[in-house]
Amino acid sequence: MNLHRPLAALGTAVVAVLGLVGCATEASGSDTGLSIVVTTTQLGDLTREVAGDDAAVTQLLKPNTSAHSFDPSAADLLALGRADVLVMNGAGLEPWLEGAISASGFDGQVFDASHAVALREGHDDHDHGHDDGHGHDDDHGHDDDHGDSAADSAEHEEHEGHADAAADDAATAGSDQVADPHLWTSIRNAIRIVDELAHTLEALDSPRAEAYIERGHAYAHRLEALDEWTTEQIDRVPAEQRLIVSNHDSLGYFNADYGITYVGAVIPSFDDSAELSASDIDALVAAIRASGAKAVFAEASLSPKAAETIAREAGVRVFAGADALYVDSLGPAGSPAGTYIGAQVHNVERILQSWGVEAAPPPAEVRE
Repeated sequence: MNLHRPLAALGTAVVAVLGLVGCATEASGSDTGLSIVVTTTQLGDLTREVAGDDAAVTQLLKPNTSAHSFDPSAADLLALGRADVLVMNGAGLEPWLEGAISASGFDGQVFDASHAVALREGHDDHDHGHDDGHGHDDDHGHDDDHGDSAADSAEHEEHEGHADAAADDAATAGSDQVADPHLWTSIRNAIRIVDELAHTLEALDSPRAEAYIERGHAYAHRLEALDEWTTEQIDRVPAEQRLIVSNHDSLGYFNADYGITYVGAVIPSFDDSAELSASDIDALVAAIRASGAKAVFAEASLSPKAAETIAREAGVRVFAGADALYVDSLGPAGSPAGTYIGAQVHNVERILQSWGVEAAPPPAEVRE
C-alpha cells in the first residue's frame, strides 16, 4: 500500500485549513485537559473509555466509513492541528494520515496502537520478531499459533511518538512486508492498547494521571471478561467446525485468538476497497464447498451484494443486513454495536449462530 500520497490529493480542504491551524494555541496538559484526535471508530471508543471527561476526544472516521479510503475535511484538519495527541491505528491502515499531519501542522504526541501489539503478516510464512520498544515480547503473553489461518508476527519498528516519526512509520508500513492492520478484532489486542494508552495519557497530563490509569484498569477488566466469555462460547464448538468466510481478510487476529479456521474472504485482501475478480469468486465458492463451511458473512460497512452472490452459488447462508459483522467500523452511536464491546458481542453471537449454536448471554460486567 503506497502511503506517499501527494499533498494536493487532500483537495481544497488543505488550502482552507492552512490559515486556520496557526490560530490553535491550546497547550498540552492545560487546565482544560488534553485535546485528542482519534482516527477510527474502534480507537475512538477505547480512547473515550480511558479519557472520560478529562480530555476532549475528536473522532475522525464516522460509523460505516472506510479507513482505507478516508478523506479528511477542513474541520478534521483543523481539529488535528489543534490537538495535543493523535491516536492512530498504524500498520498501514490510514494511508491518508501522513498528508493530513503535514497539512494540519500537527506537532503533538502520536500514539500508534500497532506498537502495543504483535503484528501479523498475511502473506509470509516466516517469523519476524516484534518489540514495541516498551519491553514487551513477541506474543505479549498469548499463543499466536491458534487457528489454521494464523499468520506470523511481523517486525514493526518503534518510533519516538511524534508527528515526524509517525509520517516515517506510515511511509514504510506498506513496503516489503504486508502487516494485517485489523488489530482491534483481537480483544486481547484491545486490552494491550488500552493499557498503553492509559499510561501515555498519564505521562502527558499529570494533574489527571491517576484518573486515566483507574479508568484504563476498569475498562481492561471488562475487556478481559469479554475475552473469557468469547473463549467459553467458541470452545463449545469442535475445532474442526469453527469455519469462517468473511467479507474481506480482516479477522486474522480474532481467528488466531480463538482457534477459528479461515476458509476465505469475499474480497481476498486486507483492503476492503480491493477489486474482486471472477476467478476469486470461483475459488472461494470451491473452498466453501470443500471445507463444509455453512455461511458467508457480509460486513455492516460494506455492500452485501458480492457476499450474497457467493453464498447463493455455494448453497450456504449469508449473514447480511442486521446480521452482518461489524469489523472495519462500529455501528452508529447509541446502537447495540455502537461501542467496541457491543460490536464484539454482536459478532460472537452471529458467528456462533452460523455454527448452529446459541451464545449464552454475556456476564453483567460486560453488558454494563
